[in-house]
Amino acid sequence: MKKLVLTTLALTLLLLLTAGCGGGKTQEQKPLQKVSVILDWTPNTNHTGVYVAQKLGDYKEQGLDVDIVQPNEGGAAQLVASGQGNFGFSYQEEVTIARTKDIPVKALAAVIQHNTSGFASPVEKGVKSPKDFEGKKYGGWGSPAEDAMLKALMNQDQADFNKVEMLNIGSADFLTSISRDIDFAWIFKGWDGIQSELKGVPLNFIFLRDYNDALDFYTPVLIA
Repeated sequence: MKKLVLTTLALTLLLLLTAGCGGGKTQEQKPLQKVSVILDWTPNTNHTGVYVAQKLGDYKEQGLDVDIVQPNEGGAAQLVASGQGNFGFSYQEEVTIARTKDIPVKALAAVIQHNTSGFASPVEKGVKSPKDFEGKKYGGWGSPAEDAMLKALMNQDQADFNKVEMLNIGSADFLTSISRDIDFAWIFKGWDGIQSELKGVPLNFIFLRDYNDALDFYTPVLIA
């Protein structure tokens, strides 16, 4: 019995030593797959999810090396369609226009479950309805979707779109623009709207979804 116990202990020790020696060898990991995601604008709260996932290492757990790219110029749809990125942030209006121009992109997922976009203006401007757009300066980014949306809302409110001065402010800061150049703009409540609250700038906000259920479309969206 004593010999059996000693033999068993010896075998156990040998197995432990063998396992210990083998423990220094790491299993060869597969290289991470490189993936690029192009933003639709400067980094903001609509993009929070991708930054959090990257910080927490969620992408690496899925075997991905994700590069988040802020474009210098051009929309995400054109860049993704031309192969300069695997995925991109976009908005439904851009996807619709891209499809009418045979730009090969499609929406894969919604970033936010409801449309939080709308037309915002400083409270002192007195813009509370599409009728109040008349005689005001609108600051946009030059998309035909802006003209179409403004016309549709103003027609519904028996207002004249031709009385709106359309200005292309590009990627200019919203708060800076409404303080000196424009009267109202199309923004996301969850981005510039929150920033305005933090800066103590009260806004009148006209949600698109309040005017028609069809305007509660998914935006922003992830495209490929």
